[in-house]
Amino acid sequence: MSLIDDELTLERPSYQEVAPRQKILDALMSKDTTVSMDEDALEHEMVLNLGPQHPATHGVLRVLLRLDGETIISAECELGYLHRGYEKLAENMTYHEYIPHTDRLDYISPIANNVAYCMAVEKLLKLELPPRGNYIRVICCELARISSHFMALGALAMDVGALTVFVWTMREREKLYDIFDVLTGVRFTVSYMRIGGMAQDIADDSITMIRAFLEGLDEAVNEIAAMLHKNRIFIERTSGIGIMAPEEALELGWTGPNLRGSGIAADLRRDNPYLVYNELDFDVITRTECDVLARYLCRFDEIRQSAKIIRQCLDKLPKGDYSSRDAKSVIPKKGEIYSSMEELINDFMLVNFGQSAPVGEVYHAIEAAKGELGWYLVSNGSGFPWRSKIRSPSFVNLQGLSRLLEGCMISDIVAIIGSIDPIMGEADK
Repeated sequence: MSLIDDELTLERPSYQEVAPRQKILDALMSKDTTVSMDEDALEHEMVLNLGPQHPATHGVLRVLLRLDGETIISAECELGYLHRGYEKLAENMTYHEYIPHTDRLDYISPIANNVAYCMAVEKLLKLELPPRGNYIRVICCELARISSHFMALGALAMDVGALTVFVWTMREREKLYDIFDVLTGVRFTVSYMRIGGMAQDIADDSITMIRAFLEGLDEAVNEIAAMLHKNRIFIERTSGIGIMAPEEALELGWTGPNLRGSGIAADLRRDNPYLVYNELDFDVITRTECDVLARYLCRFDEIRQSAKIIRQCLDKLPKGDYSSRDAKSVIPKKGEIYSSMEELINDFMLVNFGQSAPVGEVYHAIEAAKGELGWYLVSNGSGFPWRSKIRSPSFVNLQGLSRLLEGCMISDIVAIIGSIDPIMGEADK
């Protein structure tokens, strides 16, 4: 349960009770919802650019708006201002070399990107991790989810005027960066995962820091709830705004908190378990109001569920190795390279020529903070992927932005974009 009080919850309308977008649009002068620059249209309407350089678009996003007064008749989103060719880059480097590039897709939760990519390659190579490695990966993914959700909550709050909440969420994310620094050796773009395992084992110092962070987490989220969940301005700026009906969300391929905010209880951790999620107890958070506030509350409540998962993993963390020992596919440890000629040769071959994956194709996806993050890889038998395709949730979720904006006001735009929580480095690859 979220901390929003019962009175506010009862006052919230269902998405069916809010005037559908089409009723608003039909009340306007035109039913033609294509953006037009002809003179007749411009006599009564205005075409306006939002972005691509705008602090509230969460990145390099251009939205072309057609307005009647301050009401949005239609909107077209252009995502092509940040194209970096990451899918094509993968085809020109070894599987191992590509790992640092995954950090720079959804750069708010880079360690989860590492996991998704490495698991796809491991599926191609038919590699299995020892139990300890699987538990460490779950801990990393859930820490990344908490970090990402804090950023989403803080950015949305700041977009509608609550700057204090943004500062509080950055404070909590700094604590997480300190954990990542001890765990991986790097604060931000960690490149911690390896094909067949991870760069190093989780240290006792890291575990102590994680437990300390979790102990203070309830106080941090309660602080945010006390600031926002009874705040009339915040509730009115987010309730009943940006409604996405369940059937529309499914049609658009939405996943993650955005889909669950529309009442669809879909979560790959439960529906298609990977790592050790099938051994853990957690709830799939859903809301039925389908609006900006519902998507916010899904992320807010998921922070506590992630903390619950991490506690279970720390309590159950098994002993043993954290990486696979397949010499032909897994980069050997540094200590072994310096003391064994065979390991030195293996390291040389893997670093320079890559893992010789069998001919075939695979797709593997995880439940990332923003939804289904998946890699499709095609191998021709060499140490380089012949084809790489990324299923990035930010790109798919942004498909719904045009529908969400229709019939809303200009002032609603930043709240709606914030509720989708896009990262343009992932949306435009």
